[in-house]
Amino acid sequence: MSLRSERIASVIQKALAQPVSDLGREYNKGSLVTVTTIKVSPDLSIAKVYISVLAGKLTPMEMIDVLDNNKGQLRSIVAKKENLKNTPELRFFLDDTLDKMETIQKLIDSTKS
Repeated sequence: MSLRSERIASVIQKALAQPVSDLGREYNKGSLVTVTTIKVSPDLSIAKVYISVLAGKLTPMEMIDVLDNNKGQLRSIVAKKENLKNTPELRFFLDDTLDKMETIQKLIDSTKS
């Protein structure tokens, strides 16, 4: 990732942190929705937003749907907060890093027994 795309990713993550968390509380009572990573395409036209969802009534994929349905509003928030000339299209994905870590840990533990 280039320095520019890293900077844009950081700016987007900062701008989306609170609005995504707020949507999580609004739609998924009792949940914690966190923006974990942003990956911006080399041409800066697409930002892949990875989130983690803990607890709540909605499944993580249902929360992704909520974010997809509100991506126009979220993109507008990023554009206004950070004054970007061209705000990338936002695409939301579930960050499954914790699940992968847990699976690996279980495999390691099973070999110790």
